[in-house]
Formats: sequence, C-alpha cells, structure tokens
Amino acid sequence: MFPGATASRADAAYVVVGAPLDISTTFRPGTRFGPERIRRFARPFDDYDRRTDLRFSDCSVHDYGDVRAWDDAAEYLTWLSGELRAVVREGAVPLLLGGEHTVTAAGVEAVAPDVFVCLDAHLDLREAYDGNAYSHATVTRRVLEGRRDNGVDDADDDSAANGADAGVEADVGEVVVLGARTGSPEEWERAERDDVTVVAPEDVADFDLEAHLDGRSAYLSVDVDAADPGFAPGTGTPEPFGLEPREMRDVVRTVAPHAEGFDVVEVNDRDDGQAASLAAKLCREFVFSHTDG
Repeated sequence: MFPGATASRADAAYVVVGAPLDISTTFRPGTRFGPERIRRFARPFDDYDRRTDLRFSDCSVHDYGDVRAWDDAAEYLTWLSGELRAVVREGAVPLLLGGEHTVTAAGVEAVAPDVFVCLDAHLDLREAYDGNAYSHATVTRRVLEGRRDNGVDDADDDSAANGADAGVEADVGEVVVLGARTGSPEEWERAERDDVTVVAPEDVADFDLEAHLDGRSAYLSVDVDAADPGFAPGTGTPEPFGLEPREMRDVVRTVAPHAEGFDVVEVNDRDDGQAASLAAKLCREFVFSHTDG
C-alpha cells in the first residue's frame, strides 16, 4: 500500500493504481518493479506537508493495488483504461504508477483531458518502434491520435464488461512535452505542428505553464527520465542534461490544480531507490497541490 493511502474506495478522492507493464523497454528492463518500488520508497516521508498544512493520510487516498500486466500491450491498455475509467466515474482522480510509459495512453483515455502535459526526456512521437505501435517510444503519438487506427477497434466481452471502450479517442487538443532533449528526425518534424509544444530543459523554469493551460483540463504524466540521470538513474533509457528534481516539482505543483489524472512511469530496479524516491515524492506533491488548489 502507498503510505498514507488509508481511505476506502467508496470515500476516495484519489485512487492509486499500479500498472507494472514491462514489455517494450529498449535498454534496461525492470519497470515491472516500478509500482512496488515507488510505494516502498515513499515509506520514509513524513505524513505532514508544511507548505500546504495538509497530512497525506487526510487527503482521502485509496490504493487499489496493481492491475496485473500481460504480454499483449493493446489488450492490456484497453483493460487498464476500463479500470481507470471506473475511478473517474466514481468521482476520484486516478494516480497511475508505472510500469513503462505505454500505460499513460490508458490514463489519458480514461480522463479525456483538453491538454496532455508530460515531463519526459524523449518526444515519444514515433508512429511505431521496431514495428510496434504500442511502445514506450510511441505513447505521445498514441495520445495525440488515439488508438482506433492501431488495431484496437472493438472491445472483447471481458473488456467491455470491465467498462473499457477499445480505441476511444481521447480528444486531446494539445500535447506539452517539458524537458525533451532527444528524438528522431521524424519526431521533431511531428513536434513542429500546432498541437505539440516542446520545451527544452533549459527553458522549463521560465515557461509560463499556468498561462499556457489557460483554464483547460489536463492530464499530467511524469516520465522519471525527464530528470537528469544523476538524480534518477533507475530508469530504462537515461538521457543526460536533464531537469533537476525541484524543476519537476514546480511543474507538478503548477499543473496539479488543472489536472484530472496523473501518472509517474519508467521507474525500474537498477539503482538504490533514487528514481523511486523522486517518483513517490512527486506523486505526493501532486496530491497536496491538487487538494490545496
């Protein structure tokens, strides 16, 4: 259980859901251990938050546990989206713990925000990677274009019963990628269109994100590799020259009052807990800022 997530499901304002998908990592695997490590490394944190004068245990957080992953990403995303949509129908905010970044597509489908805000070292705008349309390297493209044209047209009986509608178009009007510093030529070309805003790491601190959102609803995804790997080495595709944790914290604080869903992804077991600790802290910052906002 995520420490302090003591509310019942019926009373929850926030629901933690683990999504330990780990099938498309291209360098260092291990994101299947991400949800458990994030919960584990949240244990040392004080319940009380001085800035907001809130206790995490008073913020009505429930931990649903993990949605077991299997080896068909498209089917898993459909099922996971149904689980998260149930959270939304109950009036709670989903807090998704990855797992590889692919799981974010399910969170966005469930929430259907106006704007997708992502902290990420990578653009993730590939149409496919190694022939796979459902990859951690394609997730932002899937968020922009939906999943209907990528082999998921009709929900099977089980996923339909679970509340999932396969291929739901999320109707995201814009993607904002903060901290991106690498991508293929095709990805950078796609990023030049009006529906994508990319902010380089050195410009994130000065980017007026509050004004950019302008009252629109958001979904916030934190790929822990947005951080410089010196701060969070436990991730699959570390990329130097990244963000400092305080810069990521400030983004979370800014977006949280506008957000209807949140995830933190790409934590693995290849460090001494630095990445998981950062992920857990940012999850708590989201809850405090969303509650206080």
